[in-house]
Amino acid sequence: MGTPVMIRQATPVDVEGIVEVHTQARTAYYIAGGISPDDLADPAQTQQRHDGWARAIHSPGRVVKCATQDGMVVGILSMGRPNSPTIDARTVGQLYQIHVIPSHWGNGIGARLHTSFVDYLTDSALPTGLLEVWQRNTRAQSFYSKLGWKPDGNRRPGPDGIDCVFLRLAATAAR
Repeated sequence: MGTPVMIRQATPVDVEGIVEVHTQARTAYYIAGGISPDDLADPAQTQQRHDGWARAIHSPGRVVKCATQDGMVVGILSMGRPNSPTIDARTVGQLYQIHVIPSHWGNGIGARLHTSFVDYLTDSALPTGLLEVWQRNTRAQSFYSKLGWKPDGNRRPGPDGIDCVFLRLAATAAR
């Protein structure tokens, strides 16, 4: 499969590769969840992802990491303070996104990125992780369940009228 995968802090130079990974991964799980490829092909959405990732890399409240192999971004991780002001940022860290390019699924890259998130919780003395996942993204739900994440009963409206569900992880249980 090539040289070993390295995980490192993302830089502005990585934005194009990050957007490519994000675009390919989201396309795969949304299509698997029943959304038409035509609904995902809007160039404005790609620009929004580009702008969002560029902001995230520079944001003091976010940590963005890349998994790279042979000079190419093959996975991404974004984490930081909870998005909701009602969640105690002194006790909860949010995993915003893990994406792996579909051609590299099943090679342990997502698990390594997840370990970086657990390390972030530990290093920040945060006992709980929080994330949200689209209800139809059964692949992601299975991945997170195997790593100890549990639904917390909360949800929010998501794409195609299908909710996103919230999952929590006890950081000590993840070690």
